[in-house]
This record gives sequence, structure tokens and C-alpha cells, in this order.
Amino acid sequence: MFAGLPELGIANGEDLKETLTNCTEPLKAIDQFQMENGILLPTLQSALPFLDLHGTPRLEFHQSVFDELREKLMERVAIIAEGKDEDRYTKLEELLEKSFPLVKIPSIQPVVMQVLKHLPKVPEKKLKLVMADKELYKVCAVEVKRQIWQDNQALFGDEVSPLLKQYIVEKEAALFSSDLSILHNFFSSSPKTRRQGEVVTKLTQMIGKNVKLYDMVLQFLRTLFLRTRNVHYCTLRAELLMSLHDLDISEICSVDPCHKFTWCLDACIREKFVDGKRARELQGFLDGVKKGHEQVLGDLSMILCDPFACNTLVLSIIRNLQELLSQDSLPRDSPDLLLLLRMLSLGQGAWDMIDSQVFKEPRLDLEVVTRFLPAMMSVVVDDHTFIVEQKLPNEEKSSLSYPTTLPDAFSRYLQDNRVACEMGLYYVLHIAKLRNKNALQRLLPALVDTYNDMAFGDIFLHLLTGHLTLLSDEFGSEDFCSVVFDVLQKVQKHKNVHRHILRMLVHLHHKVLPSYMETLMKTLEPPKQCSEPLKELHSQLTEKLEAQKKSPPPPDETPSLDLGLHPVSVPTTPSTPTTPL
Repeated sequence: MFAGLPELGIANGEDLKETLTNCTEPLKAIDQFQMENGILLPTLQSALPFLDLHGTPRLEFHQSVFDELREKLMERVAIIAEGKDEDRYTKLEELLEKSFPLVKIPSIQPVVMQVLKHLPKVPEKKLKLVMADKELYKVCAVEVKRQIWQDNQALFGDEVSPLLKQYIVEKEAALFSSDLSILHNFFSSSPKTRRQGEVVTKLTQMIGKNVKLYDMVLQFLRTLFLRTRNVHYCTLRAELLMSLHDLDISEICSVDPCHKFTWCLDACIREKFVDGKRARELQGFLDGVKKGHEQVLGDLSMILCDPFACNTLVLSIIRNLQELLSQDSLPRDSPDLLLLLRMLSLGQGAWDMIDSQVFKEPRLDLEVVTRFLPAMMSVVVDDHTFIVEQKLPNEEKSSLSYPTTLPDAFSRYLQDNRVACEMGLYYVLHIAKLRNKNALQRLLPALVDTYNDMAFGDIFLHLLTGHLTLLSDEFGSEDFCSVVFDVLQKVQKHKNVHRHILRMLVHLHHKVLPSYMETLMKTLEPPKQCSEPLKELHSQLTEKLEAQKKSPPPPDETPSLDLGLHPVSVPTTPSTPTTPL
């Protein structure tokens, strides 16, 4: 227990045992041992008998003095380290040499750890001894661990790996949250709130100001993104950089070429919109990538692949299209729109770029601008024409019914082009926000066949199910139920779709046509081998339906909406039969 004392010339239990074994007068030997190894203060010897008279054991007295001296010494170490003496680290190294042999003694260990913590460069030999001893490694400060990690990537990876797993689990849990709302969804929390989460805080603390460790974490994130295609790693890449920015860690921020771009984009994500000024700033960063440094595009593409960045870009595109409609302008005539599409394309191509190691911006298919977006706008014109017609007197109404098919270019690009598909999906969400049942019934069937099955990713389904709560009353109609559930059921090969349908029904079951609900429950019966969350959701829905049979459903409360999209007034002259997107 007191290993190390003999090395410093201090007697320990073994010495006392030997003394008592070889002596003829044990009491005198004990007095002598106490005299030689007690506190070396001459005036103390006459005072100690008073403690005996008060029944205070010598151990208790010595322990209290020891504790006080230890605290004073630890304070002194901190003061020396924070001072400005040129030889302050030499003093600490000398103290480390004297104290390190006692590092295994629990009462002295905190002093040794305090010295290690305040040394910017711990001697290599001592670092190896700490690393080799699991107990010592466990209790040493993160400042010491950083020095170990920077030359031991495998050990650092072992420390970081559980945090990265935890981060992904938390993100995926948020997408399957029991809360189903347009106002409180996956994208509701602000960037600053998100990066104050446990994982980002711990990673930031582990990295400190160490550029080498920061680079290692980025390499872990790139590798995991490549291996899994999970876009949440892209979110963490941006959040980590901005967390270091918040702490003003200039040692790292100044050397990360993505810092200013990410900082500017972070402000856009906070506002859920890329305004003209920031768009020009972002363009400047993209255009400023120097020859020979094209690899930066790999990291920029990861930052733009972050779902929060993608969400902001597409919301900005929708708003930009609104303004173009109000001005009778074409998409191709808007530099801001073209830049947003350029950034969306770069983000969507992140995995391909990092995988191929060809760091070149993907070329945007110009037909997305010249064919897909006009096709999307034509759907808006159809809708506006129908709405105007419904307001006409009966004798002036035509016999035309609302179109049920979509323009070929719209459907084709939804299937063949990643950027177009992303915009098409957000357009569906936008239509749901407007509670436009006709347009939604026309659009939903197109989701069965989309680029890479993007319509059945968890992020889109999370948003779609939340948006459909705005049309809860429409679920009493068989036509509407047929469209919504036929689309979702056609792709139940995707296990996550099954789970999202159940999530939605747990909230909306009392609105769904009872006869349709009965059929749905048979279809949604979980397979024998399925995940626990799926079983739990099905059980929860079954219980709610049983309870509903026994009591009437509660009255609905319609949520007030701040959708982050500002309506644009549109002239309604015959020459401009348009409506806000």
C-alpha cells in the first residue's frame, strides 16, 4: 500500500515490523520510530501529550495535518503553473520526480496527478507508466490523457467510439420521438442548444486545444460516414467545429479551412434561411478554394450534407421560388437560387466525393433549373387556377376537375436526380403546411418511386408524419386515407416506414375512418421477428383503440403555426395565374 516510500528514504510498515522483531524493548523502539518519522517540529513534541489527554489519537492528528498540507501543496502547484516564472515547469518536473514513486499511495496520488495535469509536456517515461497502468490512466486528468492520445490513435479511438455511437443513437431516437408535431420536430432546436449536448461537450473537452486530436476526430467521422452513409456524422462534424468556436479555441479554428464557411452557414441555420448577403459570403468561400487545396471541398461537402444545413438550403430555395413567382421571373434568372442549388448539390454529393477522393464540385444538371423547377411551378399554377375557379359563380365554372397526374418532367426528375428529389420532397412538406389536400393527394403517389428511395428516409418520414397532423380532419375521408396509406404501405419492405406509420396512428387514430382503421390494424401487425420499439408502438396503438371504444375522443386543439416561411402576395391578373408556393 505504501510502495515507493523506501525509494525516498522514508520508513514504512515493513521497517517498523523489522524494528519490532529485532528489538528487546518494544515500547522504546516505538517511541524512537515515532520520533524519527513524525512531524519534524521540535516544539510539537511537548504539545502532543495534550492531545493524548483529550483522547485524540495520534493517527487522527497526523491525518488532519497531512490533509491540510496536501491541499496547500496542490494549491501551490496550481499557482506555480499559472505564474510567469521561466523555470516554473522545471520546478514542477523536479516535484514530479520526487513524488511520482508515491503515485500508488491513494492519499498522495492527487498531488502527483495535480503536477501531471499542469505540465504542458509530461516526460515520455512517466506517460508510458501512466498508460500502462489502467488504474492510473483512469484517474489522470484529461490534460494528461491528451498527451497520451496524441501519439496513440487506437487508444483515443477506444475513448471516442462510445461517444460517437451514443450521438447516433440519440439522433435516431429523436427521429422516432413519440412527439408528433410540426412545431416541435427534429429541426426545432437551435444550433447552439444542439452543440451543448453531452456528446459534443465531452468531445470538445477531450480535444481541448490539441489540433492533432481534432484531426483524429475528423478522420474518425469521415471514415464512419463512408462506412455507414449516416448523415448524422456530418452534423457532428459541423457541431464540433462550432463548439470550439463558441469556446474561442483559436488554435484549432484558425487552422480549420472550413471555419468561416461553417460559422456563416451556422448563422443561416439559426435563421432557417440563407439571405442574399450571407449567400454571397458563402459563395466567396466556395470560389476561394485555392488550387492544390481542393481537398477542403471534401469537408465543405460534409458540412453541407448535414441535414440541418440541407433543411435550411431547401427552405431557402422554396422561399426564393415564392419571390420569383411574385416577380414573374424564371428560376434560371436568379443567381441566389443557382447558388443555393450549387450548395445543395455539393452537400448531396459528399459521400461520392470522399469515397472517390476526387475533390471537384459536382456539376448541377441544368435541366433541374430549366425543366424540373418550371414543372414544379406548373403544379402551383394548376392549384391556383382550381382555387380561383371554385370562387367563381356557378354559371362561370368550367367542368374541369382538379388534375390527378403530375407533369412528366416532375416525376422523372424525382426518380433520376438527387437534388431535384430533395426539392420535390420539401415541396410535398410545403403543400402539407398549406393544408392543401388536393395538391397533396396529387403529389403523394409520386413518392413511391424516388431517387434512392429518399422518400423513405427517416428524416423525411419524421417531417411528413408531423406535417400530416395539420390535415388530421381529412383522415375521416376514405379518398384521403387511401392515398396516404396506400403510398406508405406499398413500401413496407422498409422496416422504418412501418414504425413511422404506427407513430402517426398513435396520434391520429381517432381521426381515421373506423372501417379503414380496422383494415390498417391487420396490415400493420408486426412480424414475429421485429424490433422491440415496433412491438411497443403496436401495443400502444392497440391499447388506445381499446380505450377509444370505451370513451369518446377528446376535442382537437389546432396548433398556432410559425412555419418559418413568409407568404408573398401575388398579383392575380389573368397574365399571372400564380400563387405562393
